[in-house]
Amino acid sequence: MTESVIIDVQNVTRLYQQGIVEVAALRDLSLQIEAGEFTAICGPSGSGKTTLLNMIGALDQPTSGRVIIEGQDLGDLDRQQLSHLRRDRIGFVFQSYNLIPVLTAYENAELVLSVQGASQSERKEKVMVLLQAVGLEGLEDRRPSELSGGQQQRVAIARALASGPAVILADEPTANVDSETAVLLLDLMQELNQSHEATFVFSTHDPRVMERARRLVRMVDGQIGSDELK
Repeated sequence: MTESVIIDVQNVTRLYQQGIVEVAALRDLSLQIEAGEFTAICGPSGSGKTTLLNMIGALDQPTSGRVIIEGQDLGDLDRQQLSHLRRDRIGFVFQSYNLIPVLTAYENAELVLSVQGASQSERKEKVMVLLQAVGLEGLEDRRPSELSGGQQQRVAIARALASGPAVILADEPTANVDSETAVLLLDLMQELNQSHEATFVFSTHDPRVMERARRLVRMVDGQIGSDELK
């Protein structure tokens, strides 16, 4: 594995039990992602793209095979180490935003930094820069219920970037916003990919995301059907 590879999925199979039937969500799948990529994993519902994202994000464990993030084999880490890895090195953007309703935009964005033990001045400096970068300057004190769907997703993106992660995993990030907002969010994530050298990996069936991606990984029945660099 070269130094530029930060995600290395090796021969991963993930089996689920549905009653008496065993279902393979992933089947002997291998994939490498390098730093700085803007990659979309696409495919129909049930193709395994969200399961793959969960494997990369240390939210699920393979039945067999290995997932290596920045040289660390996730299978060698205990529960606390996996929690720290998710907190420090992986940013998550979900289609449902997953913001804490009682916290303001500022507080949601700074949450990871607070858990990491960053000082108040460090948190303020970083969060204000990020909120400005995602176009939310002046909206710091608004709670999620006072923000539009697109603005909530911008808070989620700022939160994902706050810890300076190695990779940002975005699961259908444009699913719950209108077309105009989706385009603006994609513009933003492309700009952050370049300006912050942030690595983005999307799970999506949105043609707009697929069009913007510099690499398109198509999944079929738990395997990679095609892998295209643009």
